[in-house]
Amino acid sequence: MADLPTALPLPAIGIGTWAWGNRFLWGYDPAQDGLLEVTFRRALELGLSFVDTADSYGTGRWNGRSEVLLGRFCTGLPPDLQRRVRVATKLAPFPWRLGRGGLRRAFQASRRRLDGHLQRVQLHWSTARYAPWQEDPLLDGLADLVLAGEVAELGVSNMGPRRLRQVQRRLAERGVRLTSLQVQLSLLSPDPILRGGLAAVCRDLNIDLIAYSPLALGLLARSGQEAALRPRGPRGALFARLEPQLEPLRSCMAGIGEPHGASLAAVALNWCRAHGALPIVGLRTPAQAELAADALAWQLSAEERRRLDALALGLNRRMPANPFQSS
Repeated sequence: MADLPTALPLPAIGIGTWAWGNRFLWGYDPAQDGLLEVTFRRALELGLSFVDTADSYGTGRWNGRSEVLLGRFCTGLPPDLQRRVRVATKLAPFPWRLGRGGLRRAFQASRRRLDGHLQRVQLHWSTARYAPWQEDPLLDGLADLVLAGEVAELGVSNMGPRRLRQVQRRLAERGVRLTSLQVQLSLLSPDPILRGGLAAVCRDLNIDLIAYSPLALGLLARSGQEAALRPRGPRGALFARLEPQLEPLRSCMAGIGEPHGASLAAVALNWCRAHGALPIVGLRTPAQAELAADALAWQLSAEERRRLDALALGLNRRMPANPFQSS
């Protein structure tokens, strides 16, 4: 696997908000909102300025809560911090969202929840595998929003190399740049970095690559006694399946991080950055924001990256693939 050009600056680190409002997987409680706001502000102070959310985030009656909180937090920022924030949201291509105008109401609702703080709109997943006729009109409608000046940037999520090239070409013909692709990427889901894969296509097409779940739902951040305790629910079941094979990888990560006084989480984030991806990490406490920001102070050497690549690609079990990921 060829090394990335060393002259290119490493991508930054972004903030993920999936847990804000999600009770099923993350145990959200509205009593946490004050802490989430403090965490958000601390992350901005530390240089984490890109924030990702979605109109489908939040479970049950908390659906849309992530956008509501993010909009409230952005509006409450002092002007200097507010100018730093770049907010991206994802709109879900639900089966009833059809045609060129199928996402317009969803876009308007997201913009209201976000209190106007919205720079990028993204298609949340690709429908190419199960309803290919649905996707192009929805993307045309999102391009209309960009051309009308209602939002500055357009991105997509969960697309493979072939479909990504098709979409980029279609949008370019209308004079709209495809700004970003968001996919699952971590040491436990390394497929996008394989030769000729998504990372290479993004570099070729000048599309920003965004890595979601860069810590594999927190699994890559666990060490010592913490690794012996498992969360309840579906995360715990996943950890039980994947964790037994991780000792060689964790040992390598610890050795890489030690000279920098860096956590396993920082090593995992810098692995994504070393492959040209901007990792978006879920943050719920100021301490988590500080651990994530620590990764900005250093980077992996080419040899360290190759060692981690070999271990990641050699794992027998990986994170479940996104079922909507297109080819």
